[in-house]
Amino acid sequence: MQLLSLTLLTAILAVGCIKVKSDPIRIEPIQITIDVNVKIDRALDDFFDDLDSE
Repeated sequence: MQLLSLTLLTAILAVGCIKVKSDPIRIEPIQITIDVNVKIDRALDDFFDDLDSE
């Protein structure tokens, strides 16, 4: 009986010592940058248009 009481007392004290801290979660927008080389894009379009027209 003494062992059970000691175990319960230890469990209660251990649970009382637990501290949980939760920080707020910040959700931020994702920025995506896409660089397109227009000269190469136009040159490829012209090249493939020439092939398609043949």
